[in-house]
Amino acid sequence: MRVVARLHGYPPRHNAGAEWMVHSMLRALVERGHDVSVWLSRYTDDRAEYDLDGVQVVPLQTRLDAATAIRKADVVVSHLENVPSAGALARGYGKPLAVVCHNTHLPSFRQMAAGDTALAVYNSQWMAREAELFFAEYPRGVRPGREVIVRPPVFADEYRTKPGNKVTLINLNAEKGGELFGKLARRMPDVEFLAVVGAYGEQIVPDLPNVEVIDHMCGHEMRDAVYSRTKVLLMPSSYESWGRAGVEALASGIPVIAHPTPGLCEALSEAGVFVDLHDVDGYETVIRRLLTDRAEYRLAAKRARSRSAELDPAPDLAAWCDAVESLA
Repeated sequence: MRVVARLHGYPPRHNAGAEWMVHSMLRALVERGHDVSVWLSRYTDDRAEYDLDGVQVVPLQTRLDAATAIRKADVVVSHLENVPSAGALARGYGKPLAVVCHNTHLPSFRQMAAGDTALAVYNSQWMAREAELFFAEYPRGVRPGREVIVRPPVFADEYRTKPGNKVTLINLNAEKGGELFGKLARRMPDVEFLAVVGAYGEQIVPDLPNVEVIDHMCGHEMRDAVYSRTKVLLMPSSYESWGRAGVEALASGIPVIAHPTPGLCEALSEAGVFVDLHDVDGYETVIRRLLTDRAEYRLAAKRARSRSAELDPAPDLAAWCDAVESLA
């Protein structure tokens, strides 16, 4: 099959969880023998087409004929801001549209309810339940022809390493916990912190001697640049539909302290250490305990590795590939 994805950004330039989820899914289609290309809708610094794990990526600067690619496609894939335009083109050319849904915000469901969606992909059980409620209460909406749950695929072998000694936050914007991170670093000058600049949002960068800040990077670099230096990962997100970074950390037995969003509770399960994002004292207490109590850390690490094994992406990716192949 010829699969064409219409997306706004893509690795290695844009490395948010949504993009790495879709890349893992497209990579699985490539491994099934399909021709997969991504056509970007935003300008970037890339000036030439490139290949990433078998997926051909076409920057906006190089070619502007995404509509022609969709006309020739067997299946169209999109997510987030491109769903309305990709859906219109897919409908116009009579092509099936697969929509990857990364959040439970109403626009995500309403875009699918327009009637263009042949396949809806939800990234968690709780998102699927939220979609069920939406379509039950939105009688004008047209339910997708088929629905499947694909938890953001994390191949543990690609992230597994020996943990380091730092307390880490990935993405310093306010919604991901940038303010809390700065407060903790100021309160704990004896602890080494590591911050990774995120793919989006205004970054709250603390200028403190015990905080090292490293640039936004390709996901393929995260194991060596981040997780090999991390002892505890922080995920005090105000909203998180899943929490891919947390699952990446679990592969190395790195404990994750997180705000209990429905997505993080489902993703981390019993491996997560949950503390309300407004409880600065609580975060400090848990961090210090994990850094000083070896038995407590070993137990948390054991739970992390066990949860990582439970989240083997192979069954979800097989279900995704089967669903896409059924559309052609």
